[in-house]
Amino acid sequence: MLAEFEGTVSGHRDGHGFVQRDDGEADIYLPPNEMRAVLHKDRVKARIVRHDRKNRPEGRVTEIIERSTNPIIGRLLQESGVWLVAPEDKRYGQDVLVPKGATGSAKPGQIVVVELTEPPALFGQPVGRVKEVLGEIDDPGMEIEIAVRKYGVPHEFSDAALALARTLPDSVRPQDKKHRIDLTDVPLVTIDGEDARDFDDAVYCEPAKVGRGKGWRLLVAIADVSHYVETGSAIDVDAYDRATSVYFPRRVIPMLPEKLSNGLCSLNPNVERLCMVCDMLVTAKGDVHAYQFYPAVMFSHARFTYTEVAAVLANTRGPEAAQRKALVPHLLDLHDVYQALLKERGVRGAVDFETTETQIVCDEAGRIEKIVPRTRNVAHRLIEEAMLAANVCSADYIAQSKHVGLFRVHEGPTPEKKDMLRNYLKAIGLGMSISDDPTPGEFQQIAVATKDRQDAQQIHSMLLRSMQQAIYTPMNSGHFGLAYEAYTHFTSPIRRYPDLLVHRVIKAVLNKSKYELPILPTPGEAEAKLSKRLASRVKDPDQKPKKASVDQLAWMAAGLHCSANERRADEASRDVEAWLKCKYMREHLGEEFGGVVTAATNFGIFVTLDAMYVEGLVHITELGGEYFRFDEARQELRGERTGIRYAIGTRVRVQVSRVDLDGRKIDFRLVREGEELLTRAMKDKAGGRGSDLPDQERSSQRTPGEQRERGGARGDKRAGERSTGGRGGAPAAGRAQKSPIQALKAAVKKSAASAGRKQSKKPRR
Repeated sequence: MLAEFEGTVSGHRDGHGFVQRDDGEADIYLPPNEMRAVLHKDRVKARIVRHDRKNRPEGRVTEIIERSTNPIIGRLLQESGVWLVAPEDKRYGQDVLVPKGATGSAKPGQIVVVELTEPPALFGQPVGRVKEVLGEIDDPGMEIEIAVRKYGVPHEFSDAALALARTLPDSVRPQDKKHRIDLTDVPLVTIDGEDARDFDDAVYCEPAKVGRGKGWRLLVAIADVSHYVETGSAIDVDAYDRATSVYFPRRVIPMLPEKLSNGLCSLNPNVERLCMVCDMLVTAKGDVHAYQFYPAVMFSHARFTYTEVAAVLANTRGPEAAQRKALVPHLLDLHDVYQALLKERGVRGAVDFETTETQIVCDEAGRIEKIVPRTRNVAHRLIEEAMLAANVCSADYIAQSKHVGLFRVHEGPTPEKKDMLRNYLKAIGLGMSISDDPTPGEFQQIAVATKDRQDAQQIHSMLLRSMQQAIYTPMNSGHFGLAYEAYTHFTSPIRRYPDLLVHRVIKAVLNKSKYELPILPTPGEAEAKLSKRLASRVKDPDQKPKKASVDQLAWMAAGLHCSANERRADEASRDVEAWLKCKYMREHLGEEFGGVVTAATNFGIFVTLDAMYVEGLVHITELGGEYFRFDEARQELRGERTGIRYAIGTRVRVQVSRVDLDGRKIDFRLVREGEELLTRAMKDKAGGRGSDLPDQERSSQRTPGEQRERGGARGDKRAGERSTGGRGGAPAAGRAQKSPIQALKAAVKKSAASAGRKQSKKPRR
């Protein structure tokens, strides 16, 4: 009898699915017939029964261990008198039947949350009842309402937490100032973005003698959230559950109630606030010579924006400087210490890639007005270096104290990713590579040496993809990207729970006591998946892992929880941004734009538009009537007949051909010289609807920007399913392939013929 294994079902938009095995082995393919009785996120027992024609291990579900309790969000429809909900998340693969009396107040077409009352069966659809009505699909903010429920983001505080928040004072009381250093006369200032509402860090710098040389005294004051949020309180339980604030365009779901996040704990200007201070002496070389931590009470002397500080530093006689005359010398001191810290960053070899991040600008109704790049100026970098210095000091303080705490760990590339990067660098003939045990400096040297090359974007993208994602863990193994032996998060306790834990540990060390974690909830599904992934990172299989204490196990669970919920917040934010971009691009169907290739795969290329910073897929069948081979080492598609190459950084011109709002997908087609007039003529003939262009296979298109995540894309066997036959996802050899124009003509002709047949047929009874 074949061995059985346990795992979680991961549905796919095409009706098939996979079982993600608990033992860390490769996922098992489930054909559509096996998916009829299960749903996305169900826990099952399964066994491998054969390998399919693509050599994938194909499984059969032998037992359903546990049904997913996640509610399903979708659109309520009525078809031939039957009510059903079409899930917004296409991975569920089946519509949910809703009995007539279970629709509540929902109307056809509305977005609803449905709770299952009967699971699916081999010969029956799932049945459910409408639990909540979210509204119409075009309602402002609907994309956020969907995302928070789709990803299980806690978005409502408990009654107990809100009641406790109401009992907190509105300002700092005399008794709160006891046993604190009074820094109200020190001109600490906050420097944040224009749209920031909570201010959790303030800075101050002055020249100081360090040893026998010159240096600076740098103060980083952080909101003392731990003074108001007691361990195990109702607010603490909710904060742990959220683990992080979630940022969407036009809306933030905070980790703490607003009274704390925007009021009592926010370092607003011209009011007293409690803080924890990292007080540092920095040498002229940028080394932190000495530091100390202490609780204090402060008074923010100004609320600066990044733009304002950059303007002051650029022109100390300008209007911005004139308005803040008394604070200009301190800003110049901050800039001086920043330059010293930046030099030290270069000496230790920290990796520093310049990537383009975008910001969605919406109008009052929630519609996208434009998508603009986020520009990082000197003020951004100044604050970043100050925060990095404080975080390093906090990690060192915890490590020196021998107290258990959470570190922010970023490990070097895995052996597989090292091999992939080496092969790529060799394939492009760079003449530089990485060693068996690479240092961050090796990555930085390659980045600096290639920054002026035409393919610099492609090289830097591959360097970025070869790295792992950072996690929170009590087991310190350093931060590879930043080239630190120990690093943690101390500077944002208003919006990150790990920072709040770090504050509590530092306070315990200062008081010569020990911080005990509260009894935490059992780790959930996200934590279990992350734990399984981390287990595969063991460097030496022959080396026995050290047995962790009960205390360490509790901190490991907390680290997993915070890391997993950080991923959850990122996924929800990306989902909303993708939805908004799709909605935005629906208004540009048929229009042409210049763009650059940002990823090449075996099923096509992803292109980011120059003007809009929106990414879409040009499917391999749209690249021309020849065979394209995917070169994994070079990360490019190459035509065998013409030799034309599409790699990261290749410039192309594309037309927006299709937008799938539900699937968060955008399709482009290449526009070649001489095609523009014919394309427009054919579009007019088709009724002027860009969405009538022939649909392409899209089962494995990623969400825009998904593969640019740090840590890179894994070998995507699922993406390979969408290849149209033959090697590398290219058209099957010898098979004639229509050009895009021929395909368009055929589609128009077929549509006209179909309309004629329908008119000639009598209606069936």
